[in-house]
Amino acid sequence: MAHIPVLLNEVLEIFNPQAGEAYIDATINGGGHARSIAEKVGEDGAVWGIDLDCELIEKLKIKNQELGINNINLICENYANLADIVRQYHVDPPRGILFDLGFSFYHIAESQRGFSFQKNEPLDMRYSPSSGGTTASDIIRKGTREELEKIFCEYGEERYSGRIAEAIAEERRRHPIETTFELIAVVRRAVPRSYEGGRIHPATRVFQALRIAVNDEFENIRKGIGDGFQALRSGGKLAVISFHSGEDRIVKNLFRDLVKAKEGLLLIKKPITASPGEIARNSHARSAKLRAIQKL
Repeated sequence: MAHIPVLLNEVLEIFNPQAGEAYIDATINGGGHARSIAEKVGEDGAVWGIDLDCELIEKLKIKNQELGINNINLICENYANLADIVRQYHVDPPRGILFDLGFSFYHIAESQRGFSFQKNEPLDMRYSPSSGGTTASDIIRKGTREELEKIFCEYGEERYSGRIAEAIAEERRRHPIETTFELIAVVRRAVPRSYEGGRIHPATRVFQALRIAVNDEFENIRKGIGDGFQALRSGGKLAVISFHSGEDRIVKNLFRDLVKAKEGLLLIKKPITASPGEIARNSHARSAKLRAIQKL
């Protein structure tokens, strides 16, 4: 299975990229959105693709070379540093910036860092292991019961946060929880049996919360979108695809503040969601929400 860009047609409709224009894909992931925009802007235009995972960037470089794509400039960096990236790489004020906040299929299928609960892997969950930092197993090992409950509740909106945090605290007194399957086993023992038959895997929200905490994703969103909006040229557009209610809430509030300050104009009153047809082709699109704003 390959990475499939979510809400691609809707993104292209919002941006309406033209020949010679410059765009930034702040979270290039599998590169689907960026390649479609690059095709529209042509050789006289440019797309700057950013991702925190240097392994992913190297894979994209090889793929773009194989496809003969020469107008996508790839940068291994954190989109939270977007203002510095624009200065350092002398990026012209872009006509549009895209943030796709979903993580890449590569991280589930190939990274071996514990993003998927379908494989038994080390609980890492860092997008950029070479940069150091806290791993998911560090959080599980060192976090107090109260800290774990807060992470699962705030970042995962997990209804059984307290029960899961207590189960982890008890289990780690006996032996370390270092792999995905070890954590899943603890979660399954902590939640009611009826939880097993739900629409999603019982550990989904716990894994989501740990990934967000490990990579400081909410704070990165706030800083990256703020810097990105300032980097836009006048009349430029910023679009964000979120997959989590916490992410969408941050985006909604940031856009509201920009409108109140008379700096931005909402292009969509209510977020765009995937059509039934797209969801049938790509189940990951089910929770996607697209918002967009234009710089005045």
